[in-house]
Amino acid sequence: MLTESEKAQIREVLQGAKKRLARTGQDALSYSMNHERNIGRDSIDESMEEEIFSTEMRLHDREKYLFGKIDKQLARLESGAIDTCESCGEVISFKRLLARPVTTLCIDCKEQHEREEAAVEQAGRGGALDGNAGEEMGGAGATSEE
Repeated sequence: MLTESEKAQIREVLQGAKKRLARTGQDALSYSMNHERNIGRDSIDESMEEEIFSTEMRLHDREKYLFGKIDKQLARLESGAIDTCESCGEVISFKRLLARPVTTLCIDCKEQHEREEAAVEQAGRGGALDGNAGEEMGGAGATSEE
């Protein structure tokens, strides 16, 4: 169970991330609204500009997803459940929450999840499933799904 001081630290990290995402989103919106289109450019320039804009929109979508995860974690923090693994119910360490405040899985469940993803990916490439497939992922790294 987290102390009030630990909860305050995590709340501060989550709210700081939320503010940064909101600022980034506002900057992206301002850019797209104020972006001038140059008439008479060649098709390569136009294509490059569209690719850059498309990439920015994908990043914005990921930021919206992360924004939602932050809101979910703030709600879990208020309910006292932020340090409980959604998969197994075990305690998520304060250090893990501080390093990755949007995590909902303990380190053991996250590693198991990554091994399963690696096995599915390996099977999708036509490879054989073997119990060591997840070891190539380097263990406890955080992914965008977390």
